[in-house]
Amino acid sequence: MISGNPKSITLEKYQVILEVSEKKGLQGVFDKAKHQWIISDSDSWLAKISLPWNVVPNDSGLLSVKDDFHLGLVMIRAGIAVTGYFHNGVMLDHKVFRAYMVRQKQGKSQIKYLKTKGKSRAGSRMRLGESEQFFVEINERLRQYEGNFPITTWGISCGKTLWPYFFGSDTPPPFSKNAENLISIPFHVQQPDFETLQAIHRKLNGIHLTLSERGLEIFGSMEADTSGRVDEEEDW
Repeated sequence: MISGNPKSITLEKYQVILEVSEKKGLQGVFDKAKHQWIISDSDSWLAKISLPWNVVPNDSGLLSVKDDFHLGLVMIRAGIAVTGYFHNGVMLDHKVFRAYMVRQKQGKSQIKYLKTKGKSRAGSRMRLGESEQFFVEINERLRQYEGNFPITTWGISCGKTLWPYFFGSDTPPPFSKNAENLISIPFHVQQPDFETLQAIHRKLNGIHLTLSERGLEIFGSMEADTSGRVDEEEDW
């Protein structure tokens, strides 16, 4: 079982956790796909620590900053999306995309409506056409990033129901579903707009700790007392 939502911790607290883990003979491994340092005993995991995306841990979990870090982010919900390009922590490009994808009365996206009802009236076709163009425009922007910059890491937040339309667009994204440098953004994205892009990027620059119940007994005193606020995270 898990003790609660991920908590923001400082670099100093992270280093203390590593020291305690070493003294107790616990195992630490890096999960590259999730960009997490995972601490476990012989039975199960104790702590999952989401690391800043611009750092890489060594075999002991000690962090070093990547010298030339190019980050592309994309966050998609039905009818609205945002992309952003960051170089060494500085936002150099962003764009918000909108499309008429929601039926006014039902409040349901056209993609979900067609999946459940199979209707194709004039309004439905128009919304579906805008949906298709929506993904084309998003991917055109991402391909510009790929063409202009040596992207180190891609980050994505996109509901699974939209994945076939995103990856199956007439203009596909510049990465595959299983690309080694593609990471799912580990934070909830309610409204992908410019403000959310900034907030998510700040979170991705921080360290976040999730403990199991057993981990709480060992590391509980090291949890942050900031309730996960992002304005006090480390500036990498």
